[in-house]
Amino acid sequence: MKNRSFQFSDERFEDLQLLRYELKGFETLSLSQKQYIYCLSQATLFGRDITFDQFGKYNLRIRKILEAIYLNAAAEKQSDDFKALEVYLKRIWFSNGIYHHYGSEKITPKFSSDFFQTEVLKLPATSLPLRKDETPTEFLNEILSVIFNPSLLAKKVNKTDGADIVASSACNFYEGVTQKEVEDYYAAQKEKGDLLHPISYGLNTTLKKENGEIKEEVWNIHGKYGAAIKKIVYWLEKAIDFCETNKQKKVIQHLIQYYTTGELSDFDTYSVAWVEDDKDARIDFINGFIEVYSDPLGLKGSWEGIVHYKDVEATKRTQLISENAQWFEDHSPIDKRFKKEKVKGISANVVCAAMLGGDEYPSTAIGINLPNADWIRAEYGSKSVTISNLIHAYDTVAKGNGFLEEFVPDAQTQAWIKAYGDQTNNLHTDLHECLGHGSGRLLDGVSSDALKNYGNTIEETRADLFGLYYIADEKLIELGLLDTKEAYKAEYYSFMLNGLMTQLVRINPGKKIEEAHMQNRALIAQWAFDMGKDANVVEIIQRANDSKDSAKTYIQINDYTALRAIFSKQLSEIQRIKSEGDYEAARQLVEKYAIHVDEKLHSEVLERYERLNIAPYKGFINPILKPVYDKENNITDILVDYSETYTEQMLRYSSEYATL
Repeated sequence: MKNRSFQFSDERFEDLQLLRYELKGFETLSLSQKQYIYCLSQATLFGRDITFDQFGKYNLRIRKILEAIYLNAAAEKQSDDFKALEVYLKRIWFSNGIYHHYGSEKITPKFSSDFFQTEVLKLPATSLPLRKDETPTEFLNEILSVIFNPSLLAKKVNKTDGADIVASSACNFYEGVTQKEVEDYYAAQKEKGDLLHPISYGLNTTLKKENGEIKEEVWNIHGKYGAAIKKIVYWLEKAIDFCETNKQKKVIQHLIQYYTTGELSDFDTYSVAWVEDDKDARIDFINGFIEVYSDPLGLKGSWEGIVHYKDVEATKRTQLISENAQWFEDHSPIDKRFKKEKVKGISANVVCAAMLGGDEYPSTAIGINLPNADWIRAEYGSKSVTISNLIHAYDTVAKGNGFLEEFVPDAQTQAWIKAYGDQTNNLHTDLHECLGHGSGRLLDGVSSDALKNYGNTIEETRADLFGLYYIADEKLIELGLLDTKEAYKAEYYSFMLNGLMTQLVRINPGKKIEEAHMQNRALIAQWAFDMGKDANVVEIIQRANDSKDSAKTYIQINDYTALRAIFSKQLSEIQRIKSEGDYEAARQLVEKYAIHVDEKLHSEVLERYERLNIAPYKGFINPILKPVYDKENNITDILVDYSETYTEQMLRYSSEYATL
């Protein structure tokens, strides 16, 4: 690897662009803090194989055989087939498997089946990921159809209305069970459980049917994924020696206990300890089976990890928001029945990511709010982070890319976005994560998963609407978070443009909107457009910018005040749906506004993006944290190295962090 100066943008292929994030201020941390981050980072990287396996039962075998071909092929490296295989492998690395990280559809290989078979049979048997007593021919017979048959295991997560979304999804959380069997199994467990403090049923298990009996295979140090979890626990134990506070030690000890037993009551104990704000600590982390977006029923937690340290100056912004959480809750435009009388434990920080792993790598969130259990939120609060160095990387590579000039038709709106866009986008993320997810409450007796396959979309819609409603509130000016009343218009325009038009660049022709965050944005924007149609609040217009241009589609907002009133009504209804567990209302809204794509508009957006040469999706290459040793083999420093390429990093991870 050659040393080079830091640069945000790196490799580009297909619809993906790899970025780097900078660890600003890392060098000012103490040696003990750096060692703490290093140990936590190792624990983060050792979960990688778990995520691959969760996202499809053949993912690890396919990744391993492709890597073997890539490393062992010789003369074929200049062939079109090999180059196509290389791109396919890079996409699989990016998505943690053979399914698109956002759209959920199977990635189509552009190399031939004959080429693949020939290259596999050239390899020594020791290079093949064979099961015991399996021959290379038997391996090929199984893997070929998985890779090349588009109708076999076609989607990682299928949420099609009316389908058996468990049986038709390729994610590796269930074996031999139907949607009804899963729902009945967990409904029976809930009836016997604690209704006031329910555990997260099914979060860390594979549900399978064997000999007609349905049972759970637990993911813990002694069970499934045990080889990976042992490595994670090893580095968590190492991290204890460098904790900044006793609270951090207790949090890690609770997490190790949970990884050891697999008991969800231990996970709740860990979550309660983790959510308590540790004001004396600068470093924090997420490590475990957390988010449930990759399960069609929203039960099973994908493994993810992230290590971060506090951006002290920027955190003043989020702390100011969290200190006023009760005011925001009290003034929310929702029914009083759904408001929290006392908002507890809202912790919000702006942080710098130091290492990403599992479902947070290479594509990652820019804001996080946890824990997910509603009763823990209600009784103990929630913890939010806005990840500043990732946002900064996104913003930097977007400067001057021609997007505003192409998609925003008037100079005034362009000026608003240039002047206030970054600021209001950050604030919207803060409001979404810090307060939106933690706002409101479920009515007594309503299950947190009552909305089933629509639950994730509705929850993201709720948090986004909370942010949209309050980004235009004078309270933000009073708090000094905005300095002009018109700043919010930058976020309103950008959000509506994205939800109605530009996010379509992330959809393949002929496909529907599948991912929960994209569905949420489409739901809000399409529904708002519909609600304001009679008053012409938002228009979709056609305009040619010059005589050489054919007419293009643009979004025009005619009444920003009226649009805020629409967001207010939407928030009120979405909170009602969430609080009452109104599955049918959720289904109708999502199916009407959040899924379908206008093919003509879609084609136009794709064409305009292609001319701009902007990658629709972006992800990150991790830095390398390198210990420096003295003559006695003591660590004297941890240095940050940004020189590793995407391919080098992925191949190294597949070697150094292989566990399954």
